[in-house]
Amino acid sequence: MARPLRFIPEGGALVEVTTRTFQSRLLLTPKPLLNRIIMGALARASHRYDVGVVAMAFLSNHYHVLLWADDARQLARFMTYFNSKLAREIGRLTGWRQKIWSRRYQAIVVSQEEEAQEARLAYVLAHGVKEQLVACIGDWPGVHAAPALLSGLALEGVWYDRTKEYLSKNKGKKSDPDRFAETETLALVPLPCWKHLSPESYRARIASLIQQIEEEAAAQRQASGRKVLGADAIQRQDPRTEPNRTKKSPAPRFHAIRKWVRQELYQTYTLFVQAYREGAEKLRAGDRTASFPAGSFPPPLPVVG
Repeated sequence: MARPLRFIPEGGALVEVTTRTFQSRLLLTPKPLLNRIIMGALARASHRYDVGVVAMAFLSNHYHVLLWADDARQLARFMTYFNSKLAREIGRLTGWRQKIWSRRYQAIVVSQEEEAQEARLAYVLAHGVKEQLVACIGDWPGVHAAPALLSGLALEGVWYDRTKEYLSKNKGKKSDPDRFAETETLALVPLPCWKHLSPESYRARIASLIQQIEEEAAAQRQASGRKVLGADAIQRQDPRTEPNRTKKSPAPRFHAIRKWVRQELYQTYTLFVQAYREGAEKLRAGDRTASFPAGSFPPPLPVVG
């Protein structure tokens, strides 16, 4: 089955991005150094490509980032930069020599509806608690947006300049990775539908969401008698472990609440695909002046022998 065309509506959109590790192995198992590296890479990529990060949650075998992207090209460059850096650093830390990510990132456009955007924010924030891994969101030992959203403070991470480190080694100098570490900070941007709120009101909305998430999780544990795994047990896991079972479900093309909004998004995407296919057919027929819809990735021209 062919992958869907990368698509961001004209004018930009809120997007939920998900990336899963190869074979769902626990390569993202939370560790202090990995947490700092994740934040540093995310901050550097956000600044480099001017992508606004709203929230994020990194679990042991996948992560979710809720962000604002102006177009598909900007998102692709951001994700390529972030995932490639993170993959190299994970390989260094875990000794894993095969690929890190199972496939290309998955990006789902979120509609402009307040209910849809709030629902996706709640979904991202619920990670760690909804799986009954920890009882409270603040107990999650990995990278999570909740502490920064509640405090309003920027997140801090580290970026290792491996090029400088490599050149230093070639000159025969003693290698100390901390010599090539640069501090990076990331200030989360507000959810688009709540950007009119004052910082105090915004934090109050976030606190209310988190309280609701934790109360629902506690009620589920009480009903099932299940206990949380706990932060210590999570951090003791072997990152190379492959889970016996991974929960997966088909992902929608768009996140929307109202039927007419979803239909409108699908119609816009359908027209986008039709225009792309027309351009591809003309290019295949030899017309190198074939046009493609704005925001698309035209196929490469054939090699001239």
